[in-house]
Amino acid sequence: MGISLDFGAVLAQWPLLARGVAWTVGLTLISAVIGLCVGVACAWARLHGPTPLRWVAGAYVELIRNTPFIIQLFFIFFGLPAAGVKLSPEMASVIAMVVNLGAYAGEIVRAGIQATPRGQIEAAVSLALNRWQVFMRVVLPPALARVWPALTSQIIIVMLGSAVCGQISTQELSYAANLIQSRNFRAFEAFLIATALYLALSVALRALLNWIGPRFLFGGR
Repeated sequence: MGISLDFGAVLAQWPLLARGVAWTVGLTLISAVIGLCVGVACAWARLHGPTPLRWVAGAYVELIRNTPFIIQLFFIFFGLPAAGVKLSPEMASVIAMVVNLGAYAGEIVRAGIQATPRGQIEAAVSLALNRWQVFMRVVLPPALARVWPALTSQIIIVMLGSAVCGQISTQELSYAANLIQSRNFRAFEAFLIATALYLALSVALRALLNWIGPRFLFGGR
C-alpha cells in the first residue's frame, strides 16, 4: 500500500509556519547579539579578571557546558518561579539561549585571544594604549577573526536548539509544526517542511554571519 502525502494540508497553515519562522529568527538574533557579548566578557574575565571573577566565570562555563540545554531551559522557566521570578515562555527562551551561547562563546573567544602573539600586545602597550584599548582594538578583532567559523557554527547550533523552546509553549518553528500536525494529523509532512525550513534558516544564517563578521567586527578597519 502506497503512502498518501498531502503537503497542501500543511502549507494551508502557512501563517502558523511564518509566525514560527519569525519567532525562531527573532530568538536567534537577540540571543546571538547578547550571547556573543556575554562570551567576550566571560573570556576576558577568565584571562584578565581578578581571581574571584575568574572562578565565577569558570564555574559558569563548566556548569552550562556540562548540562543539557533543555534542563537549563526548564530550570529558568519552571524553577525560577519558586524563587519568585516568573518569566514568559519567550523571555525564558531568550535567557536560556543567551546563557547557553555565552558559555560556549566564552571558551571559543578565549582560545582566539590566547593565540594572540605576545609581541603584538607589547607593541600596542608601547604606543601608550591602556589595557581596555589594547583588548578592544588590538587583541579582540584578530581573535574574533580566528574563531569566527567556530562562533558561527555555535550560533547555528543554538538556533537549532531553539526547537526545544516549544516545550514551554514558545511559538517558534517546531511548536508551529507540532500544532499543525495535531490539527490535521499530517505529522510526516509537517515535520518534513519544518526540517526544510530549519535547513534554509541555517544556510541563510551562516551566509549572514560570514558577511557581518569581516565587515563589522574584525575586518575593513
